[in-house]
Amino acid sequence: MNIAAARQHSGRHDIAALASNENPHGCSPRVAAALANLDPSRYCDPACTTLRAALSQKLGISVDRIVAGNGSEEMIAAVCRAVLRPGAVVGTVCPGFGLHEIEALANGAKVEKVAMRADLDFDIPAILAMLERAPAIFFLSSPSNPVGPALDRASLQRVLAAVGPQTLLVLDEAYFEFTNGDMPDGLATLSATNLSWVVLRTFSKAYGLAGLRVGYAVLSDPRLARAVTAAKTPFNVNVAAQVAAVAALEDETWMSSSVNALKLERARVADKVAAMGLSAARSQTNFLFIDVGRDSQAAMEHFLTRGIIVKPWKEKGYGTFIRVTIGTPTENDRFLDALRAFAKG
Repeated sequence: MNIAAARQHSGRHDIAALASNENPHGCSPRVAAALANLDPSRYCDPACTTLRAALSQKLGISVDRIVAGNGSEEMIAAVCRAVLRPGAVVGTVCPGFGLHEIEALANGAKVEKVAMRADLDFDIPAILAMLERAPAIFFLSSPSNPVGPALDRASLQRVLAAVGPQTLLVLDEAYFEFTNGDMPDGLATLSATNLSWVVLRTFSKAYGLAGLRVGYAVLSDPRLARAVTAAKTPFNVNVAAQVAAVAALEDETWMSSSVNALKLERARVADKVAAMGLSAARSQTNFLFIDVGRDSQAAMEHFLTRGIIVKPWKEKGYGTFIRVTIGTPTENDRFLDALRAFAKG
């Protein structure tokens, strides 16, 4: 539900939008300055030359292995179109990001899922068993969306050791910037292997550019990058998104400050949730996945009447969970007050 619909539904103007994992701090002031002189009458650069060059410099990856997309979501679709054939098997984790399944199915694949453990962490033995079957693609989001945990170094190495030559590993790191310092950099780790892989990242979360839709894929080799490029649409990243993303990369200090503030709030909110006797998965993201103990749709309605938007989870086995974005301290306090009231019944 968007803010306008929430205002109409709740009758409140002061909406706390905590369902889509946007950055409540917005974006760097440099982005607005860069957009001020934008000429919208011209087509964008279809190759995203300046943006890919900036990413190449930041990541230490050759530019011919980077593909920019209309959000990392477009990159998921392009990877599936480039790689899959009807009847192929795609593996993923559940709960998981819906497009890992949807785009695979749209390209004629059969999707098989590995469930998270009961404690809402990765089931590494089950993932390894899935990889032994050599799926065409294995999608793995770390940090997990919608659950929150990230693979530690040892677990990531176990997974990589199990990936065979017939499997393309797609590591979705949309929330990478929110991980703690002891968590591995999946891109750096994969770069040291001979595997076939894709790492997905985005400007929507940490950089605060959700409304402009710009993400990117880093691929293990230029050949794979060319195949993914051929599978996307031309002029896929609009001119405003390209300009904004480059400006955002030039202000890493702003991004780091924003992320650090959100990490502190994440820890505070998680502690308050635990103090209520409710269970939340450990999170390395800008959200929490909380078992509210009752129907998630009822929970959403409860919060909405108070002008708070949360995401009810409806996947089988997780119907009592909600996902809530870490917002500003004021928004988080509103959420906690409403959660406390819901928990009391």
